[in-house]
Amino acid sequence: METPVTPTLLAADAPVLPHTASNGQLLLAVLLSIGAIVLLITRLKLHPFLALTLGSGLLAAVAGAPFDKLLTSFSTGFGATVASVGLLIGLGAMLGKLLADSGGANTIADTVLARTGPKLLPWAMALIAAVLGLPLFFEVGVVLLVPIVLLVARRGNAPLIGIGIPALAGLSVLHGLVPPHPGPLVAVDALHADLGVTLALGLLIAVPTLIVAGPLFGRLAQRWVGPLELPAETAPAESAATESAAAEKPGRTPKFAAVLATILLPVALMLGKALTDVLVDDPKATVQRVFDFIGSPLIALLAATLLGMLTLGRAAGFDKGRISETVGSALGPIAGIVFIVGAGGGFKQTLIDVGVGQAVSEWSGKWHVSALLLGWLIAVLIRLATGSATVATITAAGIVGPLAAGMSTSHAALLVLAIGAGSLFLSHVNDAGFWLVKEYFGMSVGQTLKSWSVMETIISVVAIALILPLSLIV
Repeated sequence: METPVTPTLLAADAPVLPHTASNGQLLLAVLLSIGAIVLLITRLKLHPFLALTLGSGLLAAVAGAPFDKLLTSFSTGFGATVASVGLLIGLGAMLGKLLADSGGANTIADTVLARTGPKLLPWAMALIAAVLGLPLFFEVGVVLLVPIVLLVARRGNAPLIGIGIPALAGLSVLHGLVPPHPGPLVAVDALHADLGVTLALGLLIAVPTLIVAGPLFGRLAQRWVGPLELPAETAPAESAATESAAAEKPGRTPKFAAVLATILLPVALMLGKALTDVLVDDPKATVQRVFDFIGSPLIALLAATLLGMLTLGRAAGFDKGRISETVGSALGPIAGIVFIVGAGGGFKQTLIDVGVGQAVSEWSGKWHVSALLLGWLIAVLIRLATGSATVATITAAGIVGPLAAGMSTSHAALLVLAIGAGSLFLSHVNDAGFWLVKEYFGMSVGQTLKSWSVMETIISVVAIALILPLSLIV
C-alpha cells in the first residue's frame, strides 16, 4: 500500500521559489552551495546550522531565485522538518537518558556478558551495542559503551580492538540505517517513505552488515592495529565515574526483561503497523486504524518514554522529581541536533523549490543510473567532504527526493537505506566521531584509520551491496 502523505509534508513540498534556471545554472548553484557548506564546516569551523542556512541562501541566489521568496522556502522546510522529526528526536533523547541514568544499560550489559564465554565476547558486544543503539544517538551510545568495553577487556583479558570494533559497528549500523535515528528519519520524511517498512528493511540489512563489519572485521582489525594498552587516563576516570554514579543512584536497578521490553516497544509497534498495512490493506478496517495510530513513530516513542518512566525510572528508585529532572535534562544536549536537522530541511526545501530535484530526475534518466546507487554516491561524496553523516543524509535526500515520487513503498524505503549507507562511508579526520573513538581507545591517527575508518567503509559498502540485489526482489 502506498504511503499516505501527511498535511505537514504537503505543506513542505509546496513550491515556493520559481525554478526557471537552466540545468547548467542549477548544477553550478548546487556545487557552489555544497562547496560553501563544506568550507564553512571544515575550514572555518562554523556550526552546521549556520553553514546550512548560509548555503541555502547561496543556492537560491546562484539559481536566480528572488530573495523575498527565499525566507519562505527555507522556513517552510525548517518548520516541517522540525515538526515531523524534532519531536521524535526529543522523545528518543528522553528514553535514552532514562536508560543511562537508571542503570538499565548496565543491566543489559551485565546480563548478556554473564552468559557469554571468551570466544563469544565480540558477538556479545555487537548485540549489546545493537540493542542499546535503538534508542540512543551515536555519541551518547559511545560514551555509554566505552566504559563497558574497557571493563570487559580488563576483566576478560580480551583485546581492546577485538571487542571494541563490534561494539562501535553495532552503534554505527543502527545510527545510519534504522529509524528513529535522526538521519534515517529525515530521509523517510524527505522521500515520503513508509517508516515501518523502512524499519523492517533496515533491520534486515543491518544484521548481516553488522556481522561482517563487527565481529568478523574485528578479528582483522585486531591484527592490523596490534595490541592496545587500556588508556591509562581512562581507567581512573571510569572508576571515579562509577563511584560517583553509585553515590547518586539508589541500590536498585531495572530488571533485564523490563529494560528490553521498553527498548523494543517502539520497534514492535512500528513493525506491527507495517505488517498490518500489508496483511489488511484496508484503511477503513478497525484493526488497521488502531495500528496506524499506535504504530506511528510519535505515539510509539511516546508510549516507550512513558513506560520507561515506570520500568526504568521507578524501578531504579527514582521519585517523581528525579524522573522529571532526568527527562528534562535530556532535551538540552539535543537542541543542536534539532537545529541542524531543521536547517537541513530548509536546505532540502530550497533544493526542491529551485528545481534541483527535477533536474536530477532528468539527468538520472539520461545517464541510466539507478536511483539507489545515485543516492548512495551523493551521500558518500558529501560525507567525505563534510564528515557529517546527518548532513550527508539530509542533503542527499533533498537532491534525489523527486526520484522517489513514482517508487513503490519498498523501493522508497530502500532509497532511504541507500542514502543512510552512503552517509557512513570512510569517517576520517573531519568527522567528530573519528576523534571521539581515537581518544577513548587511546589510538594513533593511523590506527584509527585502519580500524574505525575501515569499519565505517565496510558498513557502507556491505549495506549497498545488500540493498541493490534486494531491490530486485521486493
